[in-house]
Amino acid sequence: MTAVKGRSPLEFEVGSGQVIPGFDDGVTGLEIGEKRTVQIPAEQAYGPVEEEQIVEFPKDQFPPDMTPEVGMPLQMSNNQGQTFQVVVKEVKDDVVILDANHPLAGKDLIFDIELVDIVPGKSSLIITE
Repeated sequence: MTAVKGRSPLEFEVGSGQVIPGFDDGVTGLEIGEKRTVQIPAEQAYGPVEEEQIVEFPKDQFPPDMTPEVGMPLQMSNNQGQTFQVVVKEVKDDVVILDANHPLAGKDLIFDIELVDIVPGKSSLIITE
């Protein structure tokens, strides 16, 4: 969802749920060409870290040719076949601690934004940092 300076604008409809709530609030009232630094607390971004999203997974359930390492992203699937990303948080003797929280959960975010255009029903933004 983040863009780098010089890339195409992030286009979304304010209030549609396409972006985190704090981002919607941060762009409200901007005029074309106006720039603003938006500070979004974790609660209005990706929420707090949820401890129930951190689980132990038996090490012997990993493929034999895989050596889990702290920080390693992995794709998992649930009983319904939906895939989701986890990150290896800790490796112990018999288990690996996996974190399914969003990587930005629990973090306050800061965006430097510029409103570049308004299209009926949408706001196009470029995030400069």
